[in-house]
Amino acid sequence: MKASRFLLIALVAAAPAFAQPAMPATADALQALRAAGYSDVREIEFDDGLWEAEVRRDNGRWGEVKVDPATGEVFDPIANRPVLELSAVLAAVEAAGYQRVHDIDREGALWEADAYDAGGMQVELRISAYDGRIVSVRPDQDD
Repeated sequence: MKASRFLLIALVAAAPAFAQPAMPATADALQALRAAGYSDVREIEFDDGLWEAEVRRDNGRWGEVKVDPATGEVFDPIANRPVLELSAVLAAVEAAGYQRVHDIDREGALWEADAYDAGGMQVELRISAYDGRIVSVRPDQDD
């Protein structure tokens, strides 16, 4: 009985980390994209903690961008913004309390990594390549 009560408390405590987006509607993601200057947008979906959309860039070509549901920040892999080096990203992730960071790589304007949270749960992280901020945390499905 104590073990199941502990598990319930642990799940309730972890819920905010894996909650639904603060930007719950596709319309809100579309508004953030339009505010960032993308007039042609298609195929918006919520995936792995972020909004993803196909947008037409100034050069007329279509490409994928991601939107942080908490802030509306757009992560465009070809944006003219400097990105952090691996060492800075690792330092930011560890400063945020994650341990044993592994399988880290950069996909456009986001870094992706596997790590363990403070409770020992293995999680998948998405990290801003611009400032090292954790933008998405979800349980690692590969366990």
